[in-house]
Amino acid sequence: MTQENMITKNNDGTLNVPDHPIIPFIEGDGIGPDIWNATRIVIDQAVRTSFDGKKSIQWLELAVGEKGFRTTGEYLSDQSLKAIEDHVVSIKGPLTTPIGKGFRSLNVTIRQKLDLYACVRPVRYIEPVPSPMKHPEKINMVIFRENTEDLYAGIEWQSGTDEAEQVISFLTNQMHVKVPEHAGIGIKPISEKNTKRLVASAIAYAVDNHLPSVTLMHKGNIMKFTEGAFSRWGYEVAREKFGNQTITEAELYDQYQGKAPHGKIVIKDRIADMLFQQVLLRPDEFSVIATPNLNGDYISDALAAQVGGLGMAPGANIGDTCACFEATHGTAPKYAGLDKVNPSSLILSGAMMLEYMGWKDAAERIRKALQETIRSGIVTYDLARQIEGATEVACSAFANAIAERL
Repeated sequence: MTQENMITKNNDGTLNVPDHPIIPFIEGDGIGPDIWNATRIVIDQAVRTSFDGKKSIQWLELAVGEKGFRTTGEYLSDQSLKAIEDHVVSIKGPLTTPIGKGFRSLNVTIRQKLDLYACVRPVRYIEPVPSPMKHPEKINMVIFRENTEDLYAGIEWQSGTDEAEQVISFLTNQMHVKVPEHAGIGIKPISEKNTKRLVASAIAYAVDNHLPSVTLMHKGNIMKFTEGAFSRWGYEVAREKFGNQTITEAELYDQYQGKAPHGKIVIKDRIADMLFQQVLLRPDEFSVIATPNLNGDYISDALAAQVGGLGMAPGANIGDTCACFEATHGTAPKYAGLDKVNPSSLILSGAMMLEYMGWKDAAERIRKALQETIRSGIVTYDLARQIEGATEVACSAFANAIAERL
């Protein structure tokens, strides 16, 4: 592997992708090795068939997570972080995160250390995946979730600690705020800079993909100076950077009788709890959703449930210097090594990665082949138990069936 095979990024954000790029991968914990092996089969075959063998990916493994700790004594080394950044494009399986104790989320650490500020999650129905909805085909949205701040900034102090008591004392005595005694304390920062770059990336995506609207999801009626500010700054960046390409929802009805002019993207906002209702009742009214971190976590999982669950939901963490594509579900340790689980989330994330690299034909081939495989009734156990007459196959066999259709 040589320097000339590394992807580079231009100042305008475009990529220089050689014919045989080096792409780092992280297998992940639990079921990670199973779904990564399946994903690699599909990606390699898609690239091979799309380019008649003239292009290929040189995979570079990074020891991160439990495997990293076993081999290097570190769950996430500085060397691995540098490799992700230097190679511009990477992909990873799920990583273990303890709840309530132990080390902090490696997923969050990677996002924050590398300033991967946009968590991008497309949610689209793949027929005939079982869904609890009557019309799941109406769901076709892309979530842009701010990745670096909000409650996920990790600024918190445990109940009863000196640090928590100091913060409570300051809030009580200096700011005259009533805080319950011995409370745990968390801080929710939301900034103008980070909001505007996230919303700008969401609008740019809508422009590039000819989508009709961008919805700002927030809880600004209650948290006026954080989530309310997110909405206000979102409208500001739309005017500042995309004034000729966007109109507000108010302008849509005041000036255009509710019908958007050709080429104009409608910028609107919705209170978070209201939006949860509306994506159930009127999903076809939303295409791109831009939102702070915690809201984005909730809404992307809720939408994934409508199209068959997190096993079918791809995702990416994208910043100005690099991008890391990932499975959106957990490690499911009880299934580790059984060659059993559905690898579709990571496979579809791989398709997102190829599209990001400009290898769009290979990406589209993967999506079509995956859908054809499921339509034929060849599925993993999670779908087989829901689809009458389906043939249950192993994770690797599912990948091979997709590869055959490429």
